[in-house]
Amino acid sequence: MAKTLRVGFDLDGVILYNPIRILRPFAKNFLKPIKAAFFHQEKSLFYLPQSNFEKLLWKIIHWTSFKPNKGLEDLRKLAKNRKIKFYLITGRYDFLANDYFQWLKKIDAKKIFTQCFYNSKNLQPNVFKENMIKKLKLDIYVEDNFDIIEKLNHQSAGWRTKILWLTNIMDKNIPYQFKFFTLKEVYLYLKTLV
Repeated sequence: MAKTLRVGFDLDGVILYNPIRILRPFAKNFLKPIKAAFFHQEKSLFYLPQSNFEKLLWKIIHWTSFKPNKGLEDLRKLAKNRKIKFYLITGRYDFLANDYFQWLKKIDAKKIFTQCFYNSKNLQPNVFKENMIKKLKLDIYVEDNFDIIEKLNHQSAGWRTKILWLTNIMDKNIPYQFKFFTLKEVYLYLKTLV
């Protein structure tokens, strides 16, 4: 019997449509140094809100993931294929759990994903995702944040996991071998593998 393909997906910007993804280059180049100066956090780390006010702002930012991404219905159909297993792995922090669980219900995640995971211990998102990729022995992981992709690819020397990038119009000129513009394109690629 052929091996089952194991594929993980990020939530925000991949499974959920998030129009402000295109602002990520701005955030990387302008907001991270400000964050480091005012919140005394290393530039290389992802932001972890601490105060109630910061957590509220972070919740509001995550509300911009406001609908399922086009292509999710295609994944739902592909999930019925016994040669593939899908996993949802989001770096969302613990204080975003309520919204996360609401989205699992809205998209009827049980019919798509074998298992769903969120970052309940508030690890750095790339560390959490790396741990889950290793634990689940994923063949493929789909991510929209190029900073995370760089960290995963750097840390994954010798891994067999292929990281697919769901890019956007602002980042489209960044060279990357496994770059896709829509979830539908990712679906079509995955369909050729099973």
